[in-house]
Amino acid sequence: MTVTSIDIDPEKLKRAKELAGTSSNRETVDLALRTLIAVRRQTVAVERIIGRAFTPDQIDAPPIVPGADRT
Repeated sequence: MTVTSIDIDPEKLKRAKELAGTSSNRETVDLALRTLIAVRRQTVAVERIIGRAFTPDQIDAPPIVPGADRT
């Protein structure tokens, strides 16, 4: 892992730690980076889904309920 030194606004970091429930600066920054990546990836995934053409059998398919018996 690379060690990087950056200037972070202490008040923003404090607020982020409170909101995230994290205890260390490292944990807070790591969570912030993972969250940003996930949010941006979701946007790309949604755009791919919107642009996809579905066949009638896919549109009318029954829902899959997690944990339900599929036999």
